[in-house]
Amino acid sequence: MLEILTGLGLATASGLNAFIPLLGIGLLARFTDLIALPAGWAWLSNDWVLIIVGVLLVLELVADKVPALDHVNDWIQTVIRPTSGGIVFGAGTASSTAAIQDPASFFTSNAWVPVVIGIGIALLTHLTKSSTRAAANVVTAGAAAPILSVGEDAISVGLLFSAILVPLFVLVMLAMLGVLAWLLFRSFKRVRDARAARSGSAAPPVPPAPGYSA
Repeated sequence: MLEILTGLGLATASGLNAFIPLLGIGLLARFTDLIALPAGWAWLSNDWVLIIVGVLLVLELVADKVPALDHVNDWIQTVIRPTSGGIVFGAGTASSTAAIQDPASFFTSNAWVPVVIGIGIALLTHLTKSSTRAAANVVTAGAAAPILSVGEDAISVGLLFSAILVPLFVLVMLAMLGVLAWLLFRSFKRVRDARAARSGSAAPPVPPAPGYSA
């Protein structure tokens, strides 16, 4: 159960930001005892991998906060975030952590299963994030992009540490994230519909065609 919650939290974090959980797992495995990666995933803590992921994270942090550019970034991340989700779900469920001392045998014997699950979870999270961000950009002319991006990054970091240290808290964070996404999407959609209705009612009447008399 804890293994699944760990993978779930890490994959969801990847759906919000592909590189935060990748870099987090690598750094924690490289410099702390909080997570011990099995041989198949040890490359995540390689120095060159950490440097490359760190550079990509900086680019992602900047691009995701610039209106219009964030939309392009979301299209690109449609491939990257699910891939990251598959990697971190697989690595997280197969690793020993502060909460997991003996990873589930059915995950280690079928290594492809957690990867596929992680891809699906991250993709669903990414699509939800992208839809909410698109609605927000339309309503606020992109002004909400930096604020939402900072919040998404913070949630991604929170999910990373919750998944490794207190997997049960992942359920609480996911419930809060789902409610927040639904409220934001509804709010932005309501504002957009109200603006569209006002715009339609303010339109000037169409003049009658020449030669027509009432």
